[in-house]
Amino acid sequence: MVDSHTPERPSADLPLGPADNQTPIVSEPTEAGDGQGPLQSSATDEAAKVVNDVLHSDIGVNLLLNRLKQSITSARDFASYLKKRSALEEEHAQGLKKLCRVTHESIRRPEHRQGSYAQQYDEITRFQERMADNGINFGLELHRMHEELHDLTNNLERGRKHWKQTGLNAEKKVQDAESSMDKAKGKYDSLAEDYNRARTGDKQSGKIFGLKGPKSAVQLEEDLHRKVQAADSDYASKVHTARTQRQELLSILRPQAVKALQELISECDSALTLQLQRFASSNEKLLLNNGMSISPLRSELNGQGPEPHSLRDAIWRIDNEKDMREYILSFSSKVPPKHAEIKFERHPTLAPSQQALPQSNRQSQPYPSQQPPSAFASHVPPPGTTGPDTQALNQPNIPDNQPVLEKDHSGALQQHHYPPPAFGESPQSAGPPFAPAPYSQPQPHIQPQSTTLVNSTGTYPADLPPLKPVFGVALEDLFLRDGSAVPMVVYQCLQAVDLFGLEVEGIYRLSGTASHVSKIKAVFDNDSSQVDFRNPENFFHDVNSVAGLLKQFFRDLPDPLLTSEHYAELINASRIDDDIIRRDSLHAVINSLPDPNYATLRALTLHLNRVQEHSQANRMNAGNLAICFGPTLMGSNTGPNIADAGWQVRVIETILANTYQIFDDD
Repeated sequence: MVDSHTPERPSADLPLGPADNQTPIVSEPTEAGDGQGPLQSSATDEAAKVVNDVLHSDIGVNLLLNRLKQSITSARDFASYLKKRSALEEEHAQGLKKLCRVTHESIRRPEHRQGSYAQQYDEITRFQERMADNGINFGLELHRMHEELHDLTNNLERGRKHWKQTGLNAEKKVQDAESSMDKAKGKYDSLAEDYNRARTGDKQSGKIFGLKGPKSAVQLEEDLHRKVQAADSDYASKVHTARTQRQELLSILRPQAVKALQELISECDSALTLQLQRFASSNEKLLLNNGMSISPLRSELNGQGPEPHSLRDAIWRIDNEKDMREYILSFSSKVPPKHAEIKFERHPTLAPSQQALPQSNRQSQPYPSQQPPSAFASHVPPPGTTGPDTQALNQPNIPDNQPVLEKDHSGALQQHHYPPPAFGESPQSAGPPFAPAPYSQPQPHIQPQSTTLVNSTGTYPADLPPLKPVFGVALEDLFLRDGSAVPMVVYQCLQAVDLFGLEVEGIYRLSGTASHVSKIKAVFDNDSSQVDFRNPENFFHDVNSVAGLLKQFFRDLPDPLLTSEHYAELINASRIDDDIIRRDSLHAVINSLPDPNYATLRALTLHLNRVQEHSQANRMNAGNLAICFGPTLMGSNTGPNIADAGWQVRVIETILANTYQIFDDD
């Protein structure tokens, strides 16, 4: 028979380590003589006990690791601030020194004031140089503080990683031992219950079948007893191991980790506080040195040596009157001798043949040598005469419908009652064919007028040379030559249609007069800068000819406005059925156009949008305009592109329908 009593489970209560092996974080309370009352001392002792219990608990090591990480992060953040502040101070100081050096050099040049101003201005810049030196020293001090904090945080980080590994490994080792102990206890309790049932006769009916055949109740009880004894030994061993490891953790390993982490935290916080104190001291030193540089203290020398001067003193020493007087006196040796009295002396050879005129007639009659040429005689009044008669003499015989140039009180030419300028004339070139000035007064300087492109009969010359051709020239070449992203011919045509053609029925659909288009084209190829379509006389009051000229310009381009390079992309985008996706696809292609093409397309699209807004009057909606401009802007509809004519129209119609989604209107 086996022993009748069930083995007892060893105690799992693990005692805490000795109190003298635990390291408290709070120092001993001070004596009563330090000014603390009994209540304060009691509260301090209680708080110290709570802190000590928390640190030596299972969360103590993790708690201190997180706190050390916060300290290191704060120190690194302040070190980064010191580095950036040091760079700013050094940059400011170096820039100030460079400025002072340049000022020293420039003030000695002869075009600057000299005398007391130059001397004191030079002294003022030296004040600034001393302030720059103070700034450089301040920046160097901040840089040293940054390096010290940087090295300290690196060392502390290595220490944190070491104690993190050591402390957490010890904690995990104890946790693993206790987990093994719990598993052994569970197995031990289960076998003990089975053995108790077998021993007391509480067993199932029938025989127990094993691997080697049926077992009797006695055999089963003996087997369970052996297993219980083995489990008992294993459980007792696990308990002993867990107790030993926890005892070691609480008495040695955890106090070591807690103490080391506390020291690292204290070192980091103390170093950071020290650097903050140095930062405050450096700022005070900088401000004090700058103040002493600008306004030094008066020393009690009792006349032994010069007194230091402040910035205010240097400015007060500038003597403007003395500088002015010395400047003028420096030119005293260069004053030329006085000229003799100016008087008229008649040559002796002319004296016998000239008879003196009466004194009363000399001032009213001019000398013969002062008479103007005969060609101007009818236009020049006698000297000193004014009034309406004089103004009438100053004007040539001009028809009534021609303008007259008059002078205002300042002598500038003014234009009155002129018809609009003829084609090819700038506003400055309009005026009468000839308006001579009075002979007795010099004329003000007038800029040369631009050459007019209209002859005397009001028609265009037929033989204008193409000095600056526009038609058939690539947009990129026009941009490089004229400096305008939108060609002048496009700008003038859009302006003319905006002013005079928005209400014209069939604009851009009806053709203009071929002769008008040819003549205007020749004028643009001669010099487009001389064209002004704000006056409808300059395009024969035929706005349809202007519209036809614009379309011809786009047809004559060597590369279409929307470019051959992007032709396939535009056609593929037009085949998209979804309106939003088709718009966005076209928008992406338009954004990739060259700058002159994009700017010209934008100006044209905004203009055509204004045209379609007046479609009730001009009968030209987006679809009709797209039919007119589709092949024109994308290339000729002959050859391989003829099958894409419908898609070309759809491209332009989509652009016009989404004008303000693709282009801005400012």
